Amino acid sequence: MPGSYGDLMRLDEGGYFYFVDRVGDTFRWKGENVATSEVDQAVVDCPGVVEATTYGVEIPGADGRAGMVAVVVDDRFDLSEFQHRLSRRLPDYACPVMVRISPALDTTETFKQKKHDLMRQGFDPRLVKDRFF
Repeated sequence: MPGSYGDLMRLDEGGYFYFVDRVGDTFRWKGENVATSEVDQAVVDCPGVVEATTYGVEIPGADGRAGMVAVVVDDRFDLSEFQHRLSRRLPDYACPVMVRISPALDTTETFKQKKHDLMRQGFDPRLVKDRFF
């Protein structure tokens, strides 16, 4: 059914299926599917990250969508430590290419993060008023 979402599952060696993510919350980068929930979990496990949401953004001339993460941080956040931890925990294709530091992340009435505006803004400095790297 157009516009509906499904579940992305993983099959282990024992023949058991595991929930990975919602299909609508994945993007493709460097020929690989990236589950945003997996990246989100790695990001929020970093010191100083209070809240995070991951999404794919288009880069002109690139195939797929690059990972971008919007984070709410506290005074313990260190960008180089953040990058170091993520590079050890995630495969290269899943590491965010861009980081947006926001004062807050918008949520729906059911506390799901609103990603559509973030995805639309991408990394365009005319649209993004937050700091980003």
